[in-house]
Amino acid sequence: MENKLLIDKYGRQLTYLRLSVTDRCNFRCYYCMPEEGVNFANRKDLLSFDEMYLLSNIFCSLGVSKIRITGGEPFVRGGLIHFLKDLSEVSGLQEISITSNGSFTSKNIFALKEMGISKINLSLDSLDSNRFFEITRRDSFKTVYEGVFKLLELGFDVKINCVLAEGKNTEDIIPFVELTKDHNLSVRFLEEMPFNGSDSFVVPKWNYKEVYNYISQFYPVIQKLESEASSTSVNYKIPGYKGSFGIIPSFSRTFCGTCNRIRLSATGELRTCLYGPAAVNLRDVIRAGASEEDIEQEILDAVSMRAKDGFQAEALSDQVAHKSMSFLGG
Repeated sequence: MENKLLIDKYGRQLTYLRLSVTDRCNFRCYYCMPEEGVNFANRKDLLSFDEMYLLSNIFCSLGVSKIRITGGEPFVRGGLIHFLKDLSEVSGLQEISITSNGSFTSKNIFALKEMGISKINLSLDSLDSNRFFEITRRDSFKTVYEGVFKLLELGFDVKINCVLAEGKNTEDIIPFVELTKDHNLSVRFLEEMPFNGSDSFVVPKWNYKEVYNYISQFYPVIQKLESEASSTSVNYKIPGYKGSFGIIPSFSRTFCGTCNRIRLSATGELRTCLYGPAAVNLRDVIRAGASEEDIEQEILDAVSMRAKDGFQAEALSDQVAHKSMSFLGG
């Protein structure tokens, strides 16, 4: 019997699932949602952990080998650690990673280490406590910053994600690069995206080219690193520095041709592109009593209709850009 795989009509295989476990977050970052927050989903509308486990098994049977846990902030959902333990037993799953705002407790860190989850992406947009507060609208800089070094000390593979914007945090670009001098971590600079839950978005001045040109003014030699074909970031290092930095053209979308990602929101919406509309709501499919074979076919059908790139996907819907990233799943 032939194994079914998630291969779109352009021949790209999807092996990476970004699974959002909640749309809630304890921060209020300006680029993700308004200060007053958004209308979060009713808890009954969220996928249960049992439903997520079922879907994860189906995705992995279709060739998914990596799952990244996202939100919202994953650790605000009770029961996450128990779910991660179950998820780690899924057949075919080779890697679980997590994206977090870094406000989790030491108890969570040790639980992750114990179960072998070692790849953590931290959203940290400034190394200045005042700018951090302006961006997140929360006074948690010390907790997040100290957590970076606690994770490194315990042997975690740490990446810092920094969303750049004019008038917000461009002063932090070089300090972030300098952070890689003595620490084996990766800092990635992201273009701002139009997912802040409102209609206010301006095409980012600090695109990937501007970021690189700015950094190159301070360093005469920048070494380009080899990256996986499906990588969303172009990665570099300063010779002699322990760590590296990358630039992610998240708005320019230059990486679409090799993207291997599929997204499942906390409410069950399946997206084959972050910029596109939901292809199907798998929560509704499950709760309607569908068999695993039926669910599998819904996923295969969604992948078969995948857009060529993020621009084509965006043209399919004018509603996505008005949604919060916490709703869409990071």
